[in-house]
Amino acid sequence: MEVGKTYSIAYRGLKPGLHDFDFKVGRELFEAFSAGDIKDGACDVHVRLDRAETQLVIDVRITGHVVVECDRCLEDCRIPVDYDGRLLVRFSDEEREYDGDVLWLSPVEDEVDLMQYIYESIVLSLPYQRVHPEGECNPEMMRRFPHRLGRGVRRHRGPRPRAGRGVDPGGGTVETCGAEGGDGGRGAGFRHRKRGKTERIDTSNL
Repeated sequence: MEVGKTYSIAYRGLKPGLHDFDFKVGRELFEAFSAGDIKDGACDVHVRLDRAETQLVIDVRITGHVVVECDRCLEDCRIPVDYDGRLLVRFSDEEREYDGDVLWLSPVEDEVDLMQYIYESIVLSLPYQRVHPEGECNPEMMRRFPHRLGRGVRRHRGPRPRAGRGVDPGGGTVETCGAEGGDGGRGAGFRHRKRGKTERIDTSNL
């Protein structure tokens, strides 16, 4: 079975009203997005779908953990995941762009694929700084990279900016992190948070 089919819901035969679905997320989902930062993980996804005549309202709850590279020591680091979100699915004969909140489907479609939404929701739920608890970093790596913290940043593409964060001309949200004066070479970093492909950007030389 294709990975995408694992996270699809056939809504055509559902009666109007509420319907519950549960999915397990593991390594196979993260391997499908090989350009991402997540190496492994185990999450439970609960979906409550409200079927109406003109749209689907999908509430998603994700809990569990993922394994990423620690920003301090570069070793594998387990980060908890706790996410609640809502996706609206509407129908149109015209092709419309997905904006992170509303997914448009053709009226002839009979299922909705939540693979991309689940992956992006997990990525966006992660903290800006992904590190081991204090004292749990690999001491050997810390000696080799004493100024590692603050040098790496990540960029996410997708949802519109939320209130309280800076906005860049590309429509994303920008937050500074790791900016400290007189720190022996640490540069101010930022994380550009949007839905979509995740890429690591180094601003130490900017």
